[in-house]
Amino acid sequence: MKLINRIRSIPISYRMPLIVALLMVAVSAAISERVLDRLSRTQERFLDGLAQTYLDGLSSAVLPAVLRDDVWEVFDALDRSASSYGALAPLETIVTGADGRVLAASDPGRIAAYSELPDGFVDRYGPGLVTIDETSMTGFTRRELVYQGLPIGTIHATFDVAHLFAERREILITLLVTNGALAALFSLGGFLLVRRMIGPMRVLESHMRAAANGTAEPISPGEFPSRDPEVASLFRGYNALVHAERERADLAMRLAEEEKVASLGRLASGMAHEINNPLGGLFNALDTLKKHGSTPGVRITSINLIERGLQGIREVVEAALANYRPERSARLISPTDLEDVRLLLRPELRRRRQRLAWTVEWSDQGELPIKSAPVRQAVLNLLLNASAVTMEDGEIGLAARVSSGELSIEIHDQGPGFPGDIAGILVDDDPGPALRAGGGLGLWMVRRVVDDLRGEVRIVEKPEGGTVVTLILPFPGEERRADAA
Repeated sequence: MKLINRIRSIPISYRMPLIVALLMVAVSAAISERVLDRLSRTQERFLDGLAQTYLDGLSSAVLPAVLRDDVWEVFDALDRSASSYGALAPLETIVTGADGRVLAASDPGRIAAYSELPDGFVDRYGPGLVTIDETSMTGFTRRELVYQGLPIGTIHATFDVAHLFAERREILITLLVTNGALAALFSLGGFLLVRRMIGPMRVLESHMRAAANGTAEPISPGEFPSRDPEVASLFRGYNALVHAERERADLAMRLAEEEKVASLGRLASGMAHEINNPLGGLFNALDTLKKHGSTPGVRITSINLIERGLQGIREVVEAALANYRPERSARLISPTDLEDVRLLLRPELRRRRQRLAWTVEWSDQGELPIKSAPVRQAVLNLLLNASAVTMEDGEIGLAARVSSGELSIEIHDQGPGFPGDIAGILVDDDPGPALRAGGGLGLWMVRRVVDDLRGEVRIVEKPEGGTVVTLILPFPGEERRADAA
């Protein structure tokens, strides 16, 4: 398994030529084995034919002398045959009589006439006409001498077959050199071919890696292969995907900004009433001062009224600026930020005649190590969404508490609940499909805030109706809780 994994880790531009080389080696080995097998069979048939011819001629020459037990005539026949059958390269020939004793041998100095055959001489023959001993590179054969149906002796012949093995070695070396050269040639050709084939894929890979890092760029026309329409079609498809993704991202950003502007518009209309009401009192107080300013009691009462009105207007303006002007400093969140959200939400609640349940349990801890601006924006969006889905005269709520190195903010409503595709924007690992289904841009802004703060969102349907959305925002450096859903 480790070997397979290592092979898979090799780049394809090297793996393919390696596979081609291995296949060539396997094919070469199979072909070489078959060639050598056919060669050996051909050599054996050729050797059998030579041995058959040699034994036929020698049998005819020695048969009369064997019948007469004429040792010298048998030896003379053996001596003449040695020069007549040079192609067979006989090394030693022995003729025995009916009793198995030697009548004559081509080398009488080693095996004398009327002696016994050496031990194991008869056991060296196999079932075929010729038996080959590869160790000594010699062949053995024999022929029974028969006269009128009766055995009268035997011819034993030994001959040299080294030239056959030399021929086999020469052919084997030729096969190895030829097949090795072909394997190297095909491997080099495969390497160059694969490199050329996967070149366009490398271009696509580099663009896809760049896209994964957030910088998706279309493939330039100069990188399109001119002679490969399939790859060119793939490149065009990738470019179309990049352009479509850019258009989708641009559209989402525009719609998100429009959603933000729309929310601001709803709040602005409510804040106009919050500002106009004190302004009416301020103008009345100014008229009173103009007419009765000399009276001490009237003057003090009017000044106090003007001060309270201006204080209320300042609170509304500061809350709006805190949520919608760009942050010039990384200010940390405090209970005051949620109070600003509460103040901005008040006109919408008054318009829909809704109640707000409010609980903040961290006033004793002051600021928390979390950026305030994105949290205010996310909480305001969720509260506006809760107000929109809750019927008039209903109740929405916020509960914020600090525990275990994290800030938990719960927003509940009395609406019909989150549809599955809308809830996916907040809780799915990939909110893209849910976002492309339409709507939920305000929730997408909340999701982006939570992801940037490395937090999480939980959505729970209440048994009595309504939904609880919980934002869990960990402090920087804190690990997310193990039981996070």
